[in-house]
Amino acid sequence: MDSYSKNRLQWKCRRGLLELDLVFQRFLLDVDEKDFENLDRLLDTPDNDLWDIVCGRSEAYPPHMKELVARLRSS
Repeated sequence: MDSYSKNRLQWKCRRGLLELDLVFQRFLLDVDEKDFENLDRLLDTPDNDLWDIVCGRSEAYPPHMKELVARLRSS
């Protein structure tokens, strides 16, 4: 992934909820390039719905993102 795409993804990780900002800033330190595309899609989710997913209150995400979401929940 080129630097433009990485910077774009980092910018998308900036959220309106401080809690999400903290989770994603830590998560980006250890994310694999293979996860960038799925993370990019997940970041299209509205903040409140995304927070519910990260907290484990919602399972409203595509099944192929299960591993990514599990890692987000553990970070």
